[in-house]
Amino acid sequence: MKDKKIGFVGLGRMGANMARHLRDCGYTISGVFDIDEELKEGLASELGATVCASLAAVTACSDIVFTVVTNDAAMDTIFFGDDNLFTDANDTLFINCATLSPDIHRKLETEAAKVGAESLEACMASSIPQARNGGLYLMIGGSQSTFNAIKPMLEDMSKDLSFVGDAGKAAEVKALVNMVMNINTAALAEGLGLGEAIGLDLEMLCKVFSQTGANSRVLETDAEDMLSRDHECYFSAEHAAKDSGIALDIAAKHGLEMPLAATTLAQYQRMIDLGLGEYDKSGVAELTFPGRKGTSQA
Repeated sequence: MKDKKIGFVGLGRMGANMARHLRDCGYTISGVFDIDEELKEGLASELGATVCASLAAVTACSDIVFTVVTNDAAMDTIFFGDDNLFTDANDTLFINCATLSPDIHRKLETEAAKVGAESLEACMASSIPQARNGGLYLMIGGSQSTFNAIKPMLEDMSKDLSFVGDAGKAAEVKALVNMVMNINTAALAEGLGLGEAIGLDLEMLCKVFSQTGANSRVLETDAEDMLSRDHECYFSAEHAAKDSGIALDIAAKHGLEMPLAATTLAQYQRMIDLGLGEYDKSGVAELTFPGRKGTSQA
């Protein structure tokens, strides 16, 4: 696998750090593209990669192209716009890592086949440090034979990975993961906010939560940030809103109501409306702690 030339489209903190890690593992990063020219040129210089002036140029210099972009609209642009990754894409494998709707992954697999290319989804349930150190948890959807062929490279990027099914299935699983994570985050913010309001020692309260049914992974990752108001972004409120929205769209197609997910989406949308959309998801505590930015007592 290390003889393959690898391109990256989308050089935010996840994409850039995935590229850095693969380079550290001995892979060749052939070309990079981002709408931020300074970001693109800086990473290309760091990794010895080509600064690609177009999306078509990324495909031209790569055997495998990772995409890490924001949403379905961005994916439509990079694959179906005037300048697109499907240009002369025969024998190219596209690995799409963002949290997107299941339908866009199915569409990409179908359209890739028409130009002699392949497409996999590799949804990530991890954050920036894991992208950099190869500790991602990956959920893979698409052709199992294609997955098997590149599994060694994906294993170099991850602490664990699961093949979950056909195209779109990994996106469904990831939407549910983030839906539950977002609900847990909002619930923790409410519990700690109420604890603050009634004068409890919040360090004590977190310890009690950790030993009871109130425990969660979110308690480990977000509680301290909620207490200290350190909302440096690892997973933004804007992304939380987008991902909860994807889950709710899936639920609607199956005739299901998800009141907790809907309420959580409303909380993250409220953060966006207050100008806090670039805060980490832990910033939902700004809506629940007395005297903070988004509370009636602020």
